[in-house]
Amino acid sequence: MNALAATSRNFKQAAKLLGLDSKLEKSLLIPFREIKVECTIPKDDGTLASYVGFRVQHDNARGPMKGGIRYHHEVDPDEVNALAQLMTWKTAVANIPYGGAKGGIGCSPGELSISELERLTRVFTQKIHDLIGIHTDVPAPDMGTNSQTMAWILDEYSKFHGYSPAVVTGKPVDLGGSLGRDAATGRGVLFATEALLAEHGKGIAGQRFVIQGFGNVGSWAAQLISEAGGKIVAISDVTGAVKNINGLDIAQLVKHSAENKGIKGFSGGDAIDPNSLLTEDCDVLLPAALGGVINKDNANDIKAKYIIEAANHPTDPEADEILSKKGVLILPDILANSGGVTVSYFEWVQNIQGFMWDEEKVNAELRTYMTRAFGDVKAMCRSHNCDLRMGAFTLGVNRVARATVLRGWEA
Repeated sequence: MNALAATSRNFKQAAKLLGLDSKLEKSLLIPFREIKVECTIPKDDGTLASYVGFRVQHDNARGPMKGGIRYHHEVDPDEVNALAQLMTWKTAVANIPYGGAKGGIGCSPGELSISELERLTRVFTQKIHDLIGIHTDVPAPDMGTNSQTMAWILDEYSKFHGYSPAVVTGKPVDLGGSLGRDAATGRGVLFATEALLAEHGKGIAGQRFVIQGFGNVGSWAAQLISEAGGKIVAISDVTGAVKNINGLDIAQLVKHSAENKGIKGFSGGDAIDPNSLLTEDCDVLLPAALGGVINKDNANDIKAKYIIEAANHPTDPEADEILSKKGVLILPDILANSGGVTVSYFEWVQNIQGFMWDEEKVNAELRTYMTRAFGDVKAMCRSHNCDLRMGAFTLGVNRVARATVLRGWEA
């Protein structure tokens, strides 16, 4: 089942639990706007290359649409639609005044030079600048993009509309980015994990963790969990996987990864098959890479008691059912990885106010938002007698539906 079908299925289950009017349900599912543009740039060797860019603006009932822009060769309309829809429910679960959007360009960023990436970003911005904006649609980094990408978008957008730092989040601090933004998604994962474990009388300390993915989210989650006393027994990235049942030295692994462009060859553990990582023995599994990695083929072999979805849509619905029957508790992506968009909201607020917060305030506010969101999800679970995923979806969908009706939607 692809990401769009799975996301729509979860939405429809939530709508059924909520008893939504069928016309309202259909209205909430259909995107507000879908954008597809051609981006042609001169390569460094003088040849021309064309790429297709997408921006799906899903819903704006609760505020400006919000979502990342990813550069990846597998970017396609279905994936962007699914992720835009997930952003609508995610911002509502976090209870921040945004809607949902997502964007991307079908390219392989690792095969492009810095100057080619800049030209591609600026052309894409030229094509969509009149459809994004501080109070319309606020992009952010995602897979294959970073703070530098956001700086280029900000600069290009400002050529048309005047200096507008709030038009994107995840910017460099020197251009109005927020302190604490780089670690925000990983830190949010820590806070969400703490909240879930506390429900069962446990803490981070003493728990054994396995993390798939060692990019921004996975590496920060690993560092923060390790600092909190968690034992990380296995980690993988695109270069390989490493295991140490006594716990990996995360500080050394971060250093090794930076120096060697990946964790392959790390001497502080044994190399293992990355394909076996998800089924390693552990208490808590954190998929923090691509979507669809937990499926019906491997779900029966997963040994973790808890799964924290640090990635977007890592678990297929078929796997959800298998894991539920096994008693595995899954903290869904629209709650677990909402720390990034929450601190993006803080960044946007700071830009609009023209007043910068210190990092201690950012992190304290993030803990408050993540803990409150977990409590709100648990309340929906009790109200609708459902699992955490449906608790999160019913919470998000209900908030968006209420805003839609209050703004004057008519059946």
